[in-house]
Amino acid sequence: MSENSYQPQSLESTIQQRWERENAFRAPNHPEGEKYYALAMFPYPSGQLHMGHVRNYSIVDAIARYQRMRGKTVLHPMGWDAFGLPAENAALKNGSAPADWTFSNIEHMRGQLKRLGLSYDWSREIATCTPDYYRWEQWLFLQLWKKGLVYQKLSTVNWDPVDQTVLANEQVVDGRGWRSGALVERREIRQWFLRISAYADELLDGLDTLQGQWPDQVLTMQRNWIGRSEGAEIHFPLADGSGVIKVFSTRPDTLFGATYLAVAAEHPLALQAAESSGEIAHFIERCKHVAVSEATMESQEKEGVPLGIQVRHPLTDELLPVWAANFVLLGYGEGAVMSVPAHDQRDFEFARKYELPIRIVIRAEQEERESAADPQAALTTPGCLVHSANFDGLDSQTAKTAITEALAAKDLGKKTINYRLRDWGISRQRYWGNPIPMIHCPHCGVVPVPEADLPVVLPTHYQLHDPRSPLLDDPEFLQVDCPQCGAAAQRETDTMDTFVESSWYYARFACPDATQMLDSRATDWLPVDQYVGGVEHAVLHLLYARFFNRLLRDVGLLPNDGKHDEPFRRLLTQGMVLKDGSKMSKSKGNTVDPQAILDRYGADTARLFILFAAPPEQSLEWSDSAVEGAYRFLQRIWRLVQDYHGPVPPLPQALRDTARDLRRAVHQCIERVTLNMEDRQHFNVAIAACMELSNQLAKAEATPGSDEHAVLGEGLRALLLLLSPFAPHLSEALWDKIGDSKAILNHPWPEADPEALHSDTVTLVIQVNGKLRERLDFPAASPPQELESAVLVHPEMARHLEGKTVRKVIVVPGRLINIVVA
Repeated sequence: MSENSYQPQSLESTIQQRWERENAFRAPNHPEGEKYYALAMFPYPSGQLHMGHVRNYSIVDAIARYQRMRGKTVLHPMGWDAFGLPAENAALKNGSAPADWTFSNIEHMRGQLKRLGLSYDWSREIATCTPDYYRWEQWLFLQLWKKGLVYQKLSTVNWDPVDQTVLANEQVVDGRGWRSGALVERREIRQWFLRISAYADELLDGLDTLQGQWPDQVLTMQRNWIGRSEGAEIHFPLADGSGVIKVFSTRPDTLFGATYLAVAAEHPLALQAAESSGEIAHFIERCKHVAVSEATMESQEKEGVPLGIQVRHPLTDELLPVWAANFVLLGYGEGAVMSVPAHDQRDFEFARKYELPIRIVIRAEQEERESAADPQAALTTPGCLVHSANFDGLDSQTAKTAITEALAAKDLGKKTINYRLRDWGISRQRYWGNPIPMIHCPHCGVVPVPEADLPVVLPTHYQLHDPRSPLLDDPEFLQVDCPQCGAAAQRETDTMDTFVESSWYYARFACPDATQMLDSRATDWLPVDQYVGGVEHAVLHLLYARFFNRLLRDVGLLPNDGKHDEPFRRLLTQGMVLKDGSKMSKSKGNTVDPQAILDRYGADTARLFILFAAPPEQSLEWSDSAVEGAYRFLQRIWRLVQDYHGPVPPLPQALRDTARDLRRAVHQCIERVTLNMEDRQHFNVAIAACMELSNQLAKAEATPGSDEHAVLGEGLRALLLLLSPFAPHLSEALWDKIGDSKAILNHPWPEADPEALHSDTVTLVIQVNGKLRERLDFPAASPPQELESAVLVHPEMARHLEGKTVRKVIVVPGRLINIVVA
């Protein structure tokens, strides 16, 4: 390779071989000194990296390399979220086994990641579809079974009749399965659940400890998902005396405005009424083809049917009708709601449609009159009670307490707290997942697999011919003796939701060869110091991981010391990579193949562009010309260093003015890059500072032996150190020419010299009516009044102020001057 020619492909291969040979990124079993655990959300092995992957992993790699240079012991691992339905679909399409498809993809993607030069400790690589990994999930399942945190019950689910599996609400699009496109059905089947609701308050309170470290958007989404609300449980006795319908309401102050009750289509009362009514049976059947998500139910047209059943109002004894409605979910509370049309917009729309009474019982506090006789919308704000018997005149807050106490006195209600969060249904009726370690015995019922028999190994030899799980038809897997009575029994054939695997992988990376689920290495490395991934995982994955971290603590695998409650100390949610203004996708034909970029420009250019194009949390617009620009910048750095007449001499005791100014620029860049690496994580600003410094170094007149030559050498060294998190191959190769004996990735991060930063002058941004016009130098010690006078008479400002009247001059010391003119 010619010294004067930047050839990234051969250069990067040589550097990567050196790193691999020297085990450059292998982390010790236990941290030595201050630890730093950097982690990106691990990928599904789809077979090909996309630009979103490149962005995610480049961000984390820049952080990991920077923290290593700050002297910390860094753990930066990688693995594969390898179970899931896509492997089954690919196997059906290609006539292969899901395991073969998965491991083939892993091998290819591993090579792509290595080609990017990411600083992974590959000795810790894990794939969640291997028995060494998923056996510990089965072990944890059994511990949670003992604690009563695992249970099985009938549940209404989204069923995909083509893929033959339960779908999460998020996997139903416009009433159809996200992969098959089939109309979903609502079915009642037995499902396994993890009791995440038992941790609702702790998960909610824990969000306060993450304030300032996690994006506010994510914290808000999780608070809303958990949805803690205070209210009342209210009992409406059935008119025939056969029982009560229980509802939860956050607005017991509106109880006197209830004019009907609504129950879910699958509610026992609705099913019973359907036995003698074709209209009700038809309504229930139609509801079966709508997803069971709250979002779907809120957005669809509100429909219902009367059940011919009445309940008694708990305080007035008035008879109210009961309707089955498509906006009520059986799994939420007891599948029934109190409907107050005058003060709930959904109830209002339903009442208008079916001509049900609308009774106003709240007067807005700012209103003098009660309300119009014919309201056009529900009044949902608190106010003063009217038409509410002896509670009239009370404000809403006082009335909530008084009415709840009145219900409790009649044993028809009580104060309670409710949560939007529901227990996590982890059953999936698909094959390529972790077997649930339970056995069904005709005599003993549901029996756990003995711990000594773990793992329950998933067979990997199946050639799939239809979506039906082959576990259902495999006697070798299915038939087993009951571990309690020895009778012929059957294994559970449901597998676990793949979110289970991704809920604890970060902890296993700390001890991937442990002979138990976790050992003391996990305690030493956790929590993750920096986690990076897409905001689309804001609720499910991140909430489940927070839940699992507490489970690991409560079964004794992590210490209960308050420091290990949360799995991720700091979270960065990176934006999408766009092209032509929209998200890259094959269907839109706007994808960019990372491999093509690597082959043409090299890994450093790809990484530099993607980190420079936008702040990490914002969306990034792909630009071919900007990629080319990043490549030209690296070529310029290559030439700058190659043209330097080394070795780098020591700095003279005293520097000439030009050399001192150049050195100030070097250390201002160090200060600026450090700030944007450490706190803001604005890598684009850090790279821009490096580009600016490279221009200043390129202009330096530095003949060998001069002060400027010594400062230029110092500046080039600093520039390579500052660039090494972003362009590590180029920096490492050029460090061999002008650096010292220590490899750049282990070299200390440069520190800004306060003496070099000192200046008798300061460069200020000059604005006119808020728009940048000049950058001018003034004496650093000038008071604001002198700066105001000096800028107005400065020769460079004459053309900007000609013919204008100066109204005001605003001086921000050390930063800018804004001249307001008319």
